Amino acid sequence: MTIALLFLIALGVTSMAVAAYTFVIDRRRQALVQRALGVTDAEASRRSAILGAAKKKQRGASVLRQLPAGLENSKFTQKLVYAGYDGPLAPAIFAAARLATLVLIPTAVGLPLVRAPLPLLLVLIPGAALIAWILPIAILERMVRARQDRIRQGLPDALDLLVVCVEAGISLDAAILRVAKELSITYADLSRELLVVNRKTNAGVSREEAIRGLWSRTGVDDLRSLSTSLIQTEKWGTSITKVLRVSAMTLRRKRRQRAEKRVALAPVKMTFPLVTMILPALFIIILGPAVLQVITSLSAAAR
Repeated sequence: MTIALLFLIALGVTSMAVAAYTFVIDRRRQALVQRALGVTDAEASRRSAILGAAKKKQRGASVLRQLPAGLENSKFTQKLVYAGYDGPLAPAIFAAARLATLVLIPTAVGLPLVRAPLPLLLVLIPGAALIAWILPIAILERMVRARQDRIRQGLPDALDLLVVCVEAGISLDAAILRVAKELSITYADLSRELLVVNRKTNAGVSREEAIRGLWSRTGVDDLRSLSTSLIQTEKWGTSITKVLRVSAMTLRRKRRQRAEKRVALAPVKMTFPLVTMILPALFIIILGPAVLQVITSLSAAAR
């Protein structure tokens, strides 16, 4: 048995020990928090039953049930909501994906290099573990930015449709439902958020709270200013049509400015691939024949 294989086995055992320790510490922390908050056993059992019923509907429920109970309170929960994953199992699935990535990527890098020198393994395996730790977070951040951009793109069109519906005599709640259905194909993310607002108002939630939820579930600043304007309009009884029209014009101007900014940044972003990929090939094509001719002339002169 080589030293590299022993190192991989020790690394695997250490990872399992760290995971078990983290699991125990998290269980203990959750118990202390529930005890401090005065959560009764009946409430805890009811919560566990609700989560258990949801987990049974998903594949791999037996694995997810073993995850710590406090994963839904992790710091990535809000990011998952921004990305569109607001289910109760989303934090647990994300934690399981991070754990799987942290195990699989170093293993995939280390197994083909079992017979490699130990210093090389000491460099590659920690590097692979670092990449595996950062990769799920980077993917989640990218998904959040992409979803927020899609929502920003659809906001001006949605407000134009809301203006048309309100001016036609439809109430704001019915207009939101109608616009959500119309945007279900072109702007699915924004349509989903509008449907959530409609369902909340139908369930008895106040319109102010339902509209504020638009920003808290997406993190889009444009929705925050829009929800504030709509709430103030409802409180003071001003014309909601004017507010929607002005907001649509403002958001359309912002969308155009964002597009102009991206166009202005395009030459800067193209500098790196231009220098590293295009210019070397261009130099080889232009200077290659001259260099070969010089080498041939010097060889002939040396003879």
